[in-house]
Amino acid sequence: MAKKQPYSKDEHQREITKILRSVSQTHGLWQVFKDFVGMSALAISNAVDRQNYVEREAEYMAIVKRYNKEEANKIAEALAHVVEGLSAGMNDFLGSLFMSLELGNSWTGQFFTPYEISLLMAKISVSAKCNEVEEKGFITVADPAIGGGAMVIAAAEAMLDAGHNYQNCMHCTGTDIDIVAVHMAYIQCSLLHIPSVIRHGNSLTNEVWSEWKTPAHVLGFWETKLKRASEAKSQKLENQQQYEMVDEQTHVSPIRLSSQEDQIYTPVPDIDLRGQIALF
Repeated sequence: MAKKQPYSKDEHQREITKILRSVSQTHGLWQVFKDFVGMSALAISNAVDRQNYVEREAEYMAIVKRYNKEEANKIAEALAHVVEGLSAGMNDFLGSLFMSLELGNSWTGQFFTPYEISLLMAKISVSAKCNEVEEKGFITVADPAIGGGAMVIAAAEAMLDAGHNYQNCMHCTGTDIDIVAVHMAYIQCSLLHIPSVIRHGNSLTNEVWSEWKTPAHVLGFWETKLKRASEAKSQKLENQQQYEMVDEQTHVSPIRLSSQEDQIYTPVPDIDLRGQIALF
């Protein structure tokens, strides 16, 4: 008997579509999709983020109570297809699934950028930042409207193409105003092991309602890495300001001396006794 070939990304999406549509007969497709990504994100978060465990475990249990055992098992099976679909290669699996379910037409007019366009933009941006990997050890990426995470995933692929392991040398901070998009981005960044903090908030007003830290962020000690980088940057800026202050205090002033035929200008430094021993 011939060995069965693994599913492709498209085949995994078709399997998820069947599952979600079968469960949606009693709950509605949009509600099922929302609960599917919500429960998946909560389950991943509770495995690594102990600070928010109690609140998120209660939220998970409140969602799963809406479904019977068979339906809950089907939703868990759908998550397994997401894992396999992302294993097939870097892609915006949930974003394209969202669009194929035609949820974009009924959900506040939100549409996700095709992954191919995201990848093109990411390669242009990342190519100019790769030198920072050699200087600082990593680069940071910010996406103020992260959606399903396509741009972040594309940036990770661009880093790989440039010869850098994004799991060690790239960190992302993404924000979105819609919790469903936050959950989608969090799931995909978690499963692709992209060090990230996904924020449910408003980038225009700087409001943040919740933070979702991926396993790669927690297990990679990125809190410490980012803190050290921030402190080093602050120290460098402080040293630069002190240097500029000293430079201003010791600048050279011209003094004019007259002669019979010519005027000769000889530079003489200003006298500043601060921090010095004065001898008279």
